[in-house]
Amino acid sequence: MHTYDSILQIVIELVKPLAPEGRGVREDTDIVSDLEFDSLKVMSLVEQVEDRFDVSVPLNILPDIRTVRDFTVQLQRIIGEN
Repeated sequence: MHTYDSILQIVIELVKPLAPEGRGVREDTDIVSDLEFDSLKVMSLVEQVEDRFDVSVPLNILPDIRTVRDFTVQLQRIIGEN
């Protein structure tokens, strides 16, 4: 069973290589404004998360995700449904 904290740590681990060098990644980090993610990086992150957790992330939830916390909460919900 994945807890919020364990999911958060994995999400941060997956985000870091995609983030600009020297940028910290925390729970409250804004994926677009703080990390300058474009649609390609977002989709790369989604793909990595789907592979890591063996889930499918519905694309219609992406507009509601701003921070690493938002993404983790949504991912926890998706994992719980599977």
